[in-house]
Amino acid sequence: MKLWGGRFARHRRDPLFEKFSESFSVDRRLVEHDLAANSAYVRELGRIRMLEAREARGLLRGLESVRRYVRSHPNWAGRSAAEDVHSWVEGRLEREIGPLARKLRTGRSRNDLVATGTRLYLKGALREVELAALHLLESLARRSREHLGISLPGFTHLQPAQPVLLSHYWLAYFEMISRDIGRFEDCRHRADELPLGAGALAGASFPVDRARLARELGFARIAQNSLDATSDRDFVCEALFAAALAMAHLSRLAEDLIIFSTPAFAFVTLADAYSTGSSLMPQKKNPDALELVRGKAATVLGRLSGALAMLKGLPLAYNRDLQEDKAALFEGIESVLEALELVARVVATLEVDAERMKAAAAEGFLTATDLADELVRRGIPFAVAHEQVGKLVRYCSDLKRDFRSLPSAEASKTLSRAEVRRFIPGWDSRLAAIAGSPEKSVARKTALGGTAPSEVRRQLRRAERTIARLRKALNSRS
Repeated sequence: MKLWGGRFARHRRDPLFEKFSESFSVDRRLVEHDLAANSAYVRELGRIRMLEAREARGLLRGLESVRRYVRSHPNWAGRSAAEDVHSWVEGRLEREIGPLARKLRTGRSRNDLVATGTRLYLKGALREVELAALHLLESLARRSREHLGISLPGFTHLQPAQPVLLSHYWLAYFEMISRDIGRFEDCRHRADELPLGAGALAGASFPVDRARLARELGFARIAQNSLDATSDRDFVCEALFAAALAMAHLSRLAEDLIIFSTPAFAFVTLADAYSTGSSLMPQKKNPDALELVRGKAATVLGRLSGALAMLKGLPLAYNRDLQEDKAALFEGIESVLEALELVARVVATLEVDAERMKAAAAEGFLTATDLADELVRRGIPFAVAHEQVGKLVRYCSDLKRDFRSLPSAEASKTLSRAEVRRFIPGWDSRLAAIAGSPEKSVARKTALGGTAPSEVRRQLRRAERTIARLRKALNSRS
């Protein structure tokens, strides 16, 4: 069944074009939203007497029958040759109620209907995405509580930099995912606008009350310009951007955990449930779940780029190119939804080797900045202190030693005080204690946002308040 067939001769349709142009295989997942929008519009047509009362009742009964059919038949779409979900609904409706189904489209276009269905889909889907993100926040906060006493190296340029608390590390990703939830909420707000009643491009010819339609379908606002309403896909691109950025954050976390789980680091061990083996090498335990998150991040980014490229040259208003938005949107949203939930489970179940992390934090020269800071407290300009400590680091490095070789007041280590004082003339037991204690380094970082235990506990309390607020907000929209 074609919704536009009268103008065209049937025998001139090319089967290749028919196959190339169909969208039912993608947009059929909008069927419930299509039925909801159609039902609301039929009720409105009845109120303004563009349909007789019995006609409106008949159409509504038929649409409800179609809805029941969809819900009771998992394979309801079958091998239908419908052009799109709108064609399928109207065709199925005609099977249910006969020729009356032909009045379904009175004053309405596929253009405003598909825009409405897509927005309804996105509003619901974004709530599910935010719930999955909340589950990840809960996992990150839970691990932060468990790991308050564990230090590990913090990295810049993937080189050991300064010691940090593992809890501080988890809370860094908590901040990223919190921002993602904020972006998803912004997307939901902008998608919460009713296009229905805009017609194909010029608006409806009948006095439909679009404010009443908006209330009935649960939209906060009404699209104000019919040309824009039917061709606007900003909300699709915004959702894909939010999904792509969230996937970038998940990809960064995945990369960290992949590195941390290698034998060279051995900081964490992934649960068997989220790992795979090798078809050849019996000993392998591969972090495939995290690698797939990393790979899907690239796919979602590609979907965003494709959607923006599609829009950048379209003349106003609707063009068939816009059919491609739904495949991009569905894949982007479903990928980020699954990835958020999967990473939440990976984080919740991984094992942490606290002793290995502690030992790694003591290796190398992670307390070098603390030494320079202590010299500054003694009145030495930072540039001078930086150079003195840097020369000591180079000397130790040349000898293949680290700060654990430095002498203290209690016992002479590998290096003598005289050697160290060639670089830091004021060397004493306090400097030795600072150099040899990653824990003291961590404890010094008490400024707001730092990694000191007291400050991390404050961050954790703030994170728990954030979780409670988000849970309340999401539950209110259920």
